[in-house]
Amino acid sequence: MSRLVVFSNRVPLGDKPSGGLVVALNDTMISQGGLWVGTETLESAPTENGAQLKPHPGATFERLTMGLTRDEHAQYYLGYSNSVLWPLFHGRADLLDVSTGQFSTYKAVNRRLAELSAPHLRPSDTIWIQDYHLIPLAMELRALGVSNPIGFFLHIPFPVASNIRALSDNAELLDWFSAYDLVGLQTQRDVANFIGAFRSLGHGELLPDGRIRYNNRFVRVASFPIGIDAEAFRAAAEQSPEMPEITTTAQKVMVGVDRLDYSKGLPHRLKGFQAFLREHGAVSDRITFLQIAPPTREDVQAYKDIRRELEQLSGEVNGEFGDIGYMPVQYIHRSIQRERLAGLFRRADIALVTPLNDGMNLVAKEYVAAQDPEDPGVLILSRFAGAAEQLAEGAILINPYDAASISEAIATAVAMPLEARQARHAAMWDQLTRYDNDWWTGTFLRTLGKAALSRRTSESFFIAAGE
Repeated sequence: MSRLVVFSNRVPLGDKPSGGLVVALNDTMISQGGLWVGTETLESAPTENGAQLKPHPGATFERLTMGLTRDEHAQYYLGYSNSVLWPLFHGRADLLDVSTGQFSTYKAVNRRLAELSAPHLRPSDTIWIQDYHLIPLAMELRALGVSNPIGFFLHIPFPVASNIRALSDNAELLDWFSAYDLVGLQTQRDVANFIGAFRSLGHGELLPDGRIRYNNRFVRVASFPIGIDAEAFRAAAEQSPEMPEITTTAQKVMVGVDRLDYSKGLPHRLKGFQAFLREHGAVSDRITFLQIAPPTREDVQAYKDIRRELEQLSGEVNGEFGDIGYMPVQYIHRSIQRERLAGLFRRADIALVTPLNDGMNLVAKEYVAAQDPEDPGVLILSRFAGAAEQLAEGAILINPYDAASISEAIATAVAMPLEARQARHAAMWDQLTRYDNDWWTGTFLRTLGKAALSRRTSESFFIAAGE
């Protein structure tokens, strides 16, 4: 029987894993077992023994981590992964912060992870590599003779070819992806960008069966929108204790929950809320907007800038519209436990989700899952969120760059009658339960098995033909 081997930058080590990637895969690994390999940052350079993978017992599956030095963490993680690839893949090539050593360290970390992991692999394993930190890992494993099926899933958007040109070594990016049997992306838009990049940058050939031929290697690409366990999240929301009372009973609650990241459109939503209060505040119920924005990557300058801007805008809105007993914006810059978030989502009348570019946005799905179907809230969703492809029938789609679009959407949500809210929620709930986490995992792994078989057949043909 094939064992599933997962690679990701982070491995779930605590009792309560967090993050969309970790939460989604943790459930899969608990149910079917396997091996999960990742990294952890060390205080100092590894010793000879520290350079080996470290086991973490105590789970129903095997967990191994490779230690990173502080310098590797700075160059590989904060540097190339999050100061180059993250802004590039989110359409912000203008924010690329390239420093000497980042690219070589990024490749070296992936090479060392491959070298340390290869002895732990079995011939029958199915390998599933996760996200932008580890894009080169398949090529490094192939160089070591690993011939197992290897799939990759990108949890963030795939960039357009014109942005990829901003990478000095963009040809290597295509080489890295071509080492996979299957590349999974969140949306059809991402798939189109992926094919376009291979065609325009690498002269790749799109075959009739949907595969891409590149330097006589074959890679299949497809959309696998990541799901959640909607039933479990609804149950958690029902059982979660009420959040501390944040409003009077006459007020509505609008919620936003996002990491403090420039891709999430946080200043844009505050400007939209400000426009709503100016246009509709006098004729509608007062709304309290609760924005939870946990810190992330605070050592990166772009994240320091977005924090200052958000705090300034929150103060402006409260100064303009606040009153005794009423604070329009409540801004929380820390993490909230997932169980408490489930209860908050159920309590909230509106969710405002405004990413400028997002792989999926599981907060949108979790908000829908948490709702009482008899009296559901309203989801306002950016058309640039990956979730918009699935939830368009039920969400109010907005242009996050247009404050008037956000303002009108809030006004529509406030006034929406119960019957309309129920119909919209039912349409979204159908999508959540049809394409849940089990669907995501099962569909990807089945497709990977077929892709690996067709890849071996095709590449054997071209080797025999001498191409």
